Amino acid sequence: MAQSTSGGHQLSRRSLLRTAALGTGALALPPVLTACSSGSGSGGSGTDSKTVSFGSNAAVPEPKGAYETVFAAAKSATGISVDVNWVDHNTFQQNITTYLQGNPQDVFNWFAGERMQFFAGQGLLSTVDDVWSAIGSNYTDAMKAQSKGTDGHYYFVPFDYYPWAVFYNKSLWQSKGYTAPTTWDEFTALAKKMKSDGLIPIAFTDKDGWPAMGTFDYLNMRMNGFTFHINLMRSGQGWNSPQVKAVFDQWRELIPYYSPGFLGLTWQEGAQQILNKQAGMMVLGLDQIGTIFTGSNAGNLGFFPFPTVNPSYGQDAVEAPIDGFMMVKSPKNHDGAVKLLEYLGTAKAQQIWLGSNPADIATANGVDTSKYTQPQTDAMKLIQGAKQISQFMDRDTRPDFADPVMLPQIQSFLNDPGSISGILSNIDKQAKSIWASNG
Repeated sequence: MAQSTSGGHQLSRRSLLRTAALGTGALALPPVLTACSSGSGSGGSGTDSKTVSFGSNAAVPEPKGAYETVFAAAKSATGISVDVNWVDHNTFQQNITTYLQGNPQDVFNWFAGERMQFFAGQGLLSTVDDVWSAIGSNYTDAMKAQSKGTDGHYYFVPFDYYPWAVFYNKSLWQSKGYTAPTTWDEFTALAKKMKSDGLIPIAFTDKDGWPAMGTFDYLNMRMNGFTFHINLMRSGQGWNSPQVKAVFDQWRELIPYYSPGFLGLTWQEGAQQILNKQAGMMVLGLDQIGTIFTGSNAGNLGFFPFPTVNPSYGQDAVEAPIDGFMMVKSPKNHDGAVKLLEYLGTAKAQQIWLGSNPADIATANGVDTSKYTQPQTDAMKLIQGAKQISQFMDRDTRPDFADPVMLPQIQSFLNDPGSISGILSNIDKQAKSIWASNG
């Protein structure tokens, strides 16, 4: 399947898919996946005991190439062939519920946190306790906790993770004499200076919808604290409160420093503004911008933690999403899926992956960190120094709330920053309805 993240077709297609998934369900994801099948191996039929079908959200060149490398290594190590259905990230994520309720592949890419626990609670996943009996020694207690459902069983195998931070081009900053801010006042003063220097101060792009969620998360954690943020994400209570309104009021101060036409730009276009020295800073994940700063540019990528707003909370919390794999409720090749997941849960497999995709950090113990790039090393230090770690809005809250409600409501705010009260009232009503209807 070809991905078109930079074209207008992608946005309209995602809107169509979202409407279908939330409405009549006339457009289901399984046929889309079938049409996008790689066509290799068993074709996902499950008739070949040596083949495991895999649903991937990584249709772009990287990390697709890194997956192809690690799957080839998996075949050599285990004898298991991996038949992949490559689907672009947004389409996969927007339609995951329909996908899991249809005829999904044996194993698929997904995320730790509430997103994993939600589908485990829906009975749409297989436990992977047997996998963990083999890989448990490879992981810290913190990683183990992130891989369990609320029933105490394992449903997730962590593979990589990465921080969200404020990224910049080192050579640009050196030429301008900029230094990393630690407080909000220093941050906005730097943005003002960048603007006077003829730069776009903050490369902000939100055509994809989800990138803006990272800015909300950091502002909320910096202003109201990690506990307030996580309770807001998981309970749906408190959206129409003074604390949340203050977050949007604070956010509004940054909009004059954003990329012109940011609602029509993809995150790749924003990252290119940083690479090309057109913009000074960008709030994004290493997993994304690290795929733009490659080769000779890799060492030129710098970052700093999102600045302090409320000194009571400082820079304690770091947004560090964990990516990995899950097994569907009724895999056609259960034994093969277990073997594949056992392999992917090793430092060896993750080291191979990172050799092709140095935009993440391995989750397993034993990876040779001396082979990390400078951004990877800095990212590891940032995460290890955090007092609290969040997963990202669309992972820390319910899937039927994050994308259908928060994504368009945040875009409405960015399009009309003066409409905060009405937007929060709307979010609050929808949150209460969703939590009341679904428990």
